[in-house]
Amino acid sequence: MALDAGTGSIRAVIFNLEGEQIAAGQAEWIHLAVPDVPGSMEFDLSKNWQLACQCIRQALHDARIPAARIRAVAACSMREGIVLYNRAGEPIWACANVDARASREVAELKEIHDFAFEREVYECSGQTLALSAMPRLLWLAHHRPDIYRQAATVTMISDWLAYMLCGELAVDPSNAGTTGMLDLATRNWRPALLDMAGLRADMLSPVAETGTRLGSVTATAAAASGLQAGTPVGMGGGDVQLGTLGLGVVHAGQTAVLGGTFWQQVVNLPAPVTDPEMNIRINPHVIPGMAQAESISFFTGLTMRWFRDAFCSEEKLIAQRLGIDTYSLLEEMAARVPVGSWGVTPIFSDAMHFKNWYHAAPSFINLSIDPERCNKQTLFRALEENAAIVSACNLDLIADFSGVRAKSLVFAGGGAKGKLWCQILSDVTGMPVSVPVVKEATALGCAIAAGVAAGVYASLAETGESLVRWEREYQPDESNHEIYQLQKRNWQAVYSDQLGLVDRALTTSLWKAPGL
Repeated sequence: MALDAGTGSIRAVIFNLEGEQIAAGQAEWIHLAVPDVPGSMEFDLSKNWQLACQCIRQALHDARIPAARIRAVAACSMREGIVLYNRAGEPIWACANVDARASREVAELKEIHDFAFEREVYECSGQTLALSAMPRLLWLAHHRPDIYRQAATVTMISDWLAYMLCGELAVDPSNAGTTGMLDLATRNWRPALLDMAGLRADMLSPVAETGTRLGSVTATAAAASGLQAGTPVGMGGGDVQLGTLGLGVVHAGQTAVLGGTFWQQVVNLPAPVTDPEMNIRINPHVIPGMAQAESISFFTGLTMRWFRDAFCSEEKLIAQRLGIDTYSLLEEMAARVPVGSWGVTPIFSDAMHFKNWYHAAPSFINLSIDPERCNKQTLFRALEENAAIVSACNLDLIADFSGVRAKSLVFAGGGAKGKLWCQILSDVTGMPVSVPVVKEATALGCAIAAGVAAGVYASLAETGESLVRWEREYQPDESNHEIYQLQKRNWQAVYSDQLGLVDRALTTSLWKAPGL
């Protein structure tokens, strides 16, 4: 069983030993905004543990199997979300990855040693300050010293779930690496970074690699969740890294594009190396000794949902009558639009610039008033093309500093359901694209970690590679690729000009990193 704690929901997913999903339980959770604390998103530990237990019971019920059949359990979660514990081991405070309260603290930390501190953090950990744990801890020290003084240990949300199950506190490198306090090379904490930030370095948990056995489900956890006491609990990890494990992306050079609310482009690096320009995030892989370059496209899936809900009510009704998904209907319409979408240029997510990251105002550029050329299907295709272009730009940034240039892509997540989108991604990047059968790659990767911890599987990499199955493959069209190369260059130039409008306060940025 995998417990998958995402930004918006918790899932308990049961797999058989061949990697086939048997059952799942899911519940949405809400992050709590603290009054008068802009950007705050606290994580309700008590309620969310109850929801996790509810999901476990639902999955067991739907699988129609006794709890004794569960060989092992592990947890994964959104990165950046942290949990604090007091000296008695009681969880006392937590925030989600979307918590953005610490903008002022980010700015303060950037100024340490004349702005050299952030570069030191990045070169050590692969992270910048905007999404790291240090600004949030500093915020607590400034504004909630009662919590900060009590804090004896810090973990990630996945580690909190494991702790609630088995009573053992530890973190794994893949998730804890996103705190900005873990050394990429040693895969262990770097306490000196906390000292430099004026924070306490005595709250760092033990580090255990993904797939390590932590302990066993306690009697208390068994009574709450319906699991059997004594069930092995394994160390899980970060959702993206475990997702690539579930996709069999376990060797150096392999590359995945994960198409969800945000899109991630993930490239396996043979050894930790950071970007001199600090554009790209570097994380520990769940495979020991391996790192991953990760670039992010903001709000890609959310943008498509906005377009569907804001402009396509007629198509939603038609799709409902036909018994198909609205996106499938929109793709069918968009497939009749020429490659390049008549030059329409969407301005939404920029390529990743981790050190100084902000976006232009969302818009469409180069529209016409010709209804035969500028219509819903054109705009929909333009959005799909633009998502692929941003991914290609991000992969270029990774190749520039790492020397690792992908030869093919694995495309997974909600975006990979779109057959047109898969072909566009292949045409834009000029690479073959493979789509896996499994739709729950993160949960499967987490279940593999549980199986390794219990001795069911021999190793993470071997199992991830052996369990993956392919549903579809796409080959690039060279003539389309040439058109998209020109479109990519045009988009980069237009986006740069649009950022200038934000700089002059004439338009409003889609998103800015805390501290900018």
